Amino acid sequence: MKSPLQLPALLAVLLSCGLPLFAIDEGRSLYIEGYAGEISYAPGDELQLHLSSPSPVASITIERVGKERTVVHEVSRLEGLLEHPVPVNASSQGCNWPVAYRLPIPAGWKSGYYEVTMKVSDNGGTFTQRNRRTAESTCFFVLRPAEPGKDTRILLQLATHTYNAYNNWGGSSVYAYHGRAGLQGHRVSYLRPPSSQYARWELPFVAWAEENGYAIDFATNLDLELRPGIVKPYKLLLSLGHDEYWSAPMRDTVEGFAAAGGNVAFFSGNTCCWQVRWEPETKSFLCWKQWFNQDELYTSTAETIPTLATLWSHHLVGRTENSMTGVGFIHGGYHKSHGQLMDGSGAYTVHRPDHWMFEGTGLGAGKEFGGKDSIVGYECDGCEIEWREGMPFPTHRDGTPKTFTILATAPAKWAPGDSWWYERWPGPDHSGNAVLGLYTTEGGGTVMTTGSTDWAHGLAGKDASVMRITKNVLDRLGK
Repeated sequence: MKSPLQLPALLAVLLSCGLPLFAIDEGRSLYIEGYAGEISYAPGDELQLHLSSPSPVASITIERVGKERTVVHEVSRLEGLLEHPVPVNASSQGCNWPVAYRLPIPAGWKSGYYEVTMKVSDNGGTFTQRNRRTAESTCFFVLRPAEPGKDTRILLQLATHTYNAYNNWGGSSVYAYHGRAGLQGHRVSYLRPPSSQYARWELPFVAWAEENGYAIDFATNLDLELRPGIVKPYKLLLSLGHDEYWSAPMRDTVEGFAAAGGNVAFFSGNTCCWQVRWEPETKSFLCWKQWFNQDELYTSTAETIPTLATLWSHHLVGRTENSMTGVGFIHGGYHKSHGQLMDGSGAYTVHRPDHWMFEGTGLGAGKEFGGKDSIVGYECDGCEIEWREGMPFPTHRDGTPKTFTILATAPAKWAPGDSWWYERWPGPDHSGNAVLGLYTTEGGGTVMTTGSTDWAHGLAGKDASVMRITKNVLDRLGK
C-alpha cells in the first residue's frame, strides 16, 4: 500500500494549482428569526411564535414598549427549535413555519406595542472556529385592550400596514429600490419576520403621552377592517407618523365613526395615500401602486373599480384622502426630504392664532413654531388653497370638507417623478403645503390633521408649542 500524501506536500500541491484554502469544518452561520401568528391579540388569546434557527435552544424576552421598556415575560431556555426553509414566495405568501412557542396572554397585560427578543448562542465549529457566538432578532405584536374603552377614551391605531409595505424580508416589499433584483412586489404577507417602524414614528408620541398622564389603548390598521366595532367606545381615534396604506373597510370604519360624532386626530402625513385590499388566506395585502392597470379590477365594473389597489386620489378610484382627513399628498409633497426644500425651516406658520388649538401657546399670526425639531418634514399633506388678503382658504375642489379650517401651513414640493402616478396630473413641477387644520362632521365629530409625518419630533424635543397644541387636542377631543 502506498503511503498517503503528507499534509505539507498536499498544501504545496493545492497552492501551486492556485486553489483557495478554506478552514476545515467551518462553523455555520448562527441566526434566529421569527414572527407572531397574528398582528394583534387581546388578553386571553394564545400568542403563537413561529421561529427558525440552526440552534436547538433559544431564550425569549417580551417587553411592552412605551415611555419605558417593561419586561412582562421571559423564557431562559426554549428547546426543540428547528431550521426551516424560506419559500421562494415568502414575501407574498408567508413562510408557513410551524409554531415553536405558545403563551396564553395574561389578563393583566396592558394594551400596547410588545417587542419579542429572541437570542441564541453556541461555541462555533466542532474542530475549528471555536468562538463564542451569539445572535438575536426581534418581532412584535400589538395587544388590544381586554375591555375597549374601559380605562381610556383614546384609541391609537398603529400604522402596521406601512410597516409591512416597507418590509423586504424574503426579497420583496411594495418598493423596487430595495427589492431583490430591483423588482417591486405587489402583495406582502405578515407571516414572515417583520420590519417595524414604531420606534421612528409612533413611539415618541406614545412616550410623551404616557409621561404626561394620558392613557391610550392600542390597535392596528387591520383591526379597523376586521374589528370595526372596536372604535365605538372611544371619543378620539389617533393616527401617528407615517400612516400610508389603507383599505376601503378601514376608511368606512373611520369615516363612520366621525360621522356619528367621534373625533379623529391625524398627527400624521402621507396618510391614506395608497389603497390596499386584504387577503386573509395569506394574511397579506395587495397594492399595485403605480401599476394599477395590472390589477385584475382594472377592467372590472363601476361597482368594484373604486377598490382598485392604487392611489386613493386616482381618478378611477374617486375617493380622495381629503374627504376623510381634510388633506392629501396631491396638494402636499416633501419638506427637507427627497431632495425637495432641503433648506426649509421645518416649521409651521400660524394663520389663525385665536383658534382653541393654539390656546396657551402665545403664538401670533405669522409666527413660526416647531422649526428647532423640524416638525414639518419628510412627507406632507395639504389641500388646494386660495389666498384672500393674506389668509389661506380651502377651495374644496379636491374633496376637502366644506367646514375645513386652515390654521397653519408650511411649503411642500413634489419630487419630479410623482406626477407619473396620477395619470391626469398636468406636470412634474408642483408645489403645495403641509396644512395644519380641522373640520367638523354633520354628526358633530371633529377631525384634525397636522399634515406632516414628523409632528412627534416636537414632542421628543420638548417644543413648548407642539406640546401645548397636542395637549389641547387630547384634552378637548379625548375626554
